[in-house]
Amino acid sequence: MMQKKRPIFLPVLIFFILLNAFFVTGKSLLGKWGVDQSVLILGNLLIFVVTMISYFMCQRGLKSQNPNAFVRSVYGSFIVKFFIFAIAAFVYIQMAKANVNKTALFGCMGLYLVYTFMEVSILTKMLKRKADG
Repeated sequence: MMQKKRPIFLPVLIFFILLNAFFVTGKSLLGKWGVDQSVLILGNLLIFVVTMISYFMCQRGLKSQNPNAFVRSVYGSFIVKFFIFAIAAFVYIQMAKANVNKTALFGCMGLYLVYTFMEVSILTKMLKRKADG
């Protein structure tokens, strides 16, 4: 009997959906903490999309026969992430001027770390499968 394989990126998608649901429904709680809800929602969306792009870049490198392709894809995805987030932060800071919500900005930095940890965990599992198979 053949088992259905669930998509390996599913935990990241579920995390994104649950987090956005919390951000949308928890406006009053976020307000008590001094966090701008819209910054967290847009930050979470941007981080999720860039993480997906990075994941697919690394996955393509992992499937390559050339072992250097994976290393190049990891470095490339890091550079893409770094510049996209640096530009996004710069644009937000320039638009908000004196009204920059530092709490939300630091919250987005924390989200970046969580998404990166999840992405690396998934890629590590895929790398182990490739080594075994």
